[in-house]
Amino acid sequence: MHLLSASKRVLRSLGMRTSSSVLSPVSANVRRTLQALSPRHPAQVIVLGFLAAIGVGTTLLMLPNAKQGPGGATFLEALFTATSAVCVTGLITVDTPVFWTEFGHVVILALIQIGGFGVMSFGALLGVLVARRLGLRSRLSAAAETKSTGFGDVRRVLLGVLTFSLVTEAALALILTLRFMGGYGYDAGRAAWEGVFHSVSSFNNAGFALYSDSLMGFATDPWVCLPIAAAVIIGGLGFPVLFELRRQYRRPIHWSMNTKLVLAGSGVLLFVGTVFITLVEWTNPATLGAFRPGERVLAGFFQSVITRTAGFNSIDISQMHPVSWMGMDIMMFIGGGPAGTAGGLKITTFAVLFFILLAELRGDTAVNIFGKRLSRAVHRQAITVVLLAIALVTASTMFLMLITDFGQEQILFEVVSAFATVGLSTGITAAMPPAGQVVLILLMFIGRLGPVTLGVALALRPRPVLFEYPKERPLIG
Repeated sequence: MHLLSASKRVLRSLGMRTSSSVLSPVSANVRRTLQALSPRHPAQVIVLGFLAAIGVGTTLLMLPNAKQGPGGATFLEALFTATSAVCVTGLITVDTPVFWTEFGHVVILALIQIGGFGVMSFGALLGVLVARRLGLRSRLSAAAETKSTGFGDVRRVLLGVLTFSLVTEAALALILTLRFMGGYGYDAGRAAWEGVFHSVSSFNNAGFALYSDSLMGFATDPWVCLPIAAAVIIGGLGFPVLFELRRQYRRPIHWSMNTKLVLAGSGVLLFVGTVFITLVEWTNPATLGAFRPGERVLAGFFQSVITRTAGFNSIDISQMHPVSWMGMDIMMFIGGGPAGTAGGLKITTFAVLFFILLAELRGDTAVNIFGKRLSRAVHRQAITVVLLAIALVTASTMFLMLITDFGQEQILFEVVSAFATVGLSTGITAAMPPAGQVVLILLMFIGRLGPVTLGVALALRPRPVLFEYPKERPLIG
């Protein structure tokens, strides 16, 4: 008996030693594999966060109770809508008010709010509200997404963004609700729901509407168009600009270069866009020509505001002059302010390129903007972003021209609208073949994250350069 017990103890100890000797290297290998696969750079975390949000949204929109009628939405229909909502674009392949149920509309609204706020910022905010703390990775991701200046202010920035967003959306929702009730006879429930939906869609520059013709039914109503335009402009300025204006609105001399560029660029683009669209479409009976003079200016101003970042339309885009499409392509491509809900390559990017061009023409040794010298690293960033965007838009346009029969003007408009996450359409998105819709999905995703952010996320690891090559200058021009 004692011999048997001793034998069992020996075997048990041998087994334990054997299993530990076998499992220890295996567990170490698994641990190393998981560490290698886990995202290390904040850009990688942001990309994965947006992918996860799109995946969840696609799954919810494929549920039978998200679609009107029998059955559920197809995978491509749900994926396109979820991507458009998370990326706050507004392009659609199905009629939003007719195709989706109220549950589907709630899902779209939630995706717009999360996408506009920022997926990683939203996740970090939940950590602040629930756990009262933020981990290092959450701070890094949220700081990268909100363009915070340091890790210590991330929590304050997130709470400030949340408060400002909710207050602005609530104010606009109240205005729209009262207008829908008093001016159009909606009952309180419908007026409130549509007020909230269009308020969130406006401030987040998404452009989703609960009307099949978007906002064409309100083209001459300033009580609907002007508040929505104001929300789009505010959301498109970017949170860094809004916070700085709140702190130092009485001291413009202390504003940062970013704030001055965004405000000046926005004012110029709004004025030029309004004049351009109004003049080109003034006599077009299918767009502005059917309105009275004052209403034409209102509609021209509204479309100028919307074109740079949001996907609403108060006139029929498909009936506009091709010259208008070309001008709107430029406005969409430029977009709004950085670190906000706007799309495009951002006003600051093009302003930097403009001042670089101006300095080169003048023969200046440095680029000076508003009494400050521009960092040379910003030169390279702006040029990189623009060249990558032009290459992507050109390649996508050429591919869609190969697989569809639509004209170049329409395809280019659709591609720029998707990449700039604007959401305006000449009416050909739904008629695109599946491959074409997949291209637009990728453009919306890349456009929301930014070509450089996506490129950094896909890079395996940074490689520091420990040497420099000899300098030489080729002939230019």
